[in-house]
Amino acid sequence: MGNPKTPPSPAYILGVGLTKFTKPRGKIDYTELGFEAGVKALLDARLNYDDVDQGIACYCYGDSTCGQRVFYQFGMTQIPIVNVNNNCSTGSTGLAMAREKVAYGAAECVMVVGFEKMSAGSLRSAWGDRVSPTGTTVEMMREVRGLTAAPGAAQMFGNAGREYMEKYGAETRDFAEIARVNHAHSAKNPYSQFRDVYTLDQILSSPMLHEPLTKLQCCPTSDGGAATIVVSEAFLAARPHLRSQAILIAGQCLATDAASLFNRSSISLMGFDMSQYAAKTALEEARVSAKDVQVCELHDCFSANEMITLDALGLCEPGKAHEMVRQGDITYGGRCVVNPSGGLISKGHPLGATGIAQCAELCWQLRGWADNRLVKGAKVALQHNLGLGGAVIVTVYKRADGRSNEHYASGSDVGYNPAVEARGFTKEQVERVRSRTSRSEWALGDTEKKVEARF
Repeated sequence: MGNPKTPPSPAYILGVGLTKFTKPRGKIDYTELGFEAGVKALLDARLNYDDVDQGIACYCYGDSTCGQRVFYQFGMTQIPIVNVNNNCSTGSTGLAMAREKVAYGAAECVMVVGFEKMSAGSLRSAWGDRVSPTGTTVEMMREVRGLTAAPGAAQMFGNAGREYMEKYGAETRDFAEIARVNHAHSAKNPYSQFRDVYTLDQILSSPMLHEPLTKLQCCPTSDGGAATIVVSEAFLAARPHLRSQAILIAGQCLATDAASLFNRSSISLMGFDMSQYAAKTALEEARVSAKDVQVCELHDCFSANEMITLDALGLCEPGKAHEMVRQGDITYGGRCVVNPSGGLISKGHPLGATGIAQCAELCWQLRGWADNRLVKGAKVALQHNLGLGGAVIVTVYKRADGRSNEHYASGSDVGYNPAVEARGFTKEQVERVRSRTSRSEWALGDTEKKVEARF
């Protein structure tokens, strides 16, 4: 949210829901992904769709008003619904918009649903008859480092990794270690696209895409959905039995690039400066420092981006991210557990859902629900979601009751612990969350049956 002139009122994450992230095969439509995630979020929040004031849909690949197509499945209550596309930061952009609406009195309860049905292979533009929004970034890369046959994103982030090596002494093994850690973390996340564990040598010996990045250091394209419910203090106060599960958005900043983007630095070209600014702003609003952060979900689309982002967020001393990695300070037992979900590298990266999935993981961590991967004693969590072009959102979370995750939050209406089990829901549960006042079976169609069939 940058630097608002008026301090925001508190806003809370009350419910979250996820689908499994899967390899794009064209078998699951976005309507199913959005519906599954939304039902789970409403059950988690213990709400009915009639409680929702506004809806925000987050996706990059799809026609206009895909959001309405998804939301109408829950109810046709005539609430405002907007569709958001902000590259890879789309999900967190929707989250920031929801927080702003709640914090400044435009809504009491906002539902955010992110979904993406992607094509296999590396990212590519859908429009060949107009200039690319990242064209100036690519041209700067061409001028400074040249172009290769590797996927464009791998070149851009790989070049940032090369510059970090040249300036600060990082080595290829340091980038591979980041990927090794993320793959190891993902083994305990039931929603991850990949759950295989690799040795450092296996990661180093996987096919080289653009030095220092090998294939196992790059995130895949994915299909997936995620949803969250953002509510006001007044809304939560009217439901005191839900306070222990509510997660406070203690600080948040949505920022865009500075002019330094084009200063001929490959690190700056990947949004380092806006990440640094957003982190500083969000941490200041939350009245904490980076040293207080015990668990972090950051945008590791490539291991090189995790390296430079550790630095940008202030989780290490400037130029010392590789030393943090070498010392084991990005995993359990170290300084800060980074990407306990497995991160984008292993969990997957369905663009519109990614930022909301990061939010879900941190909510489960702070509630104490992530039993099999819990960062014990955590009170402060940090989220970083980046999109070239560009935008970044950094969010700081704390529990509404002020406790650490050693105090287990009360359960949700999902019927199991969604942090450690990727399961479905019953027809009765769907009936519980769909609008009681204005629903359409025509709008729902066969989506519910398709979703339930996968379970």
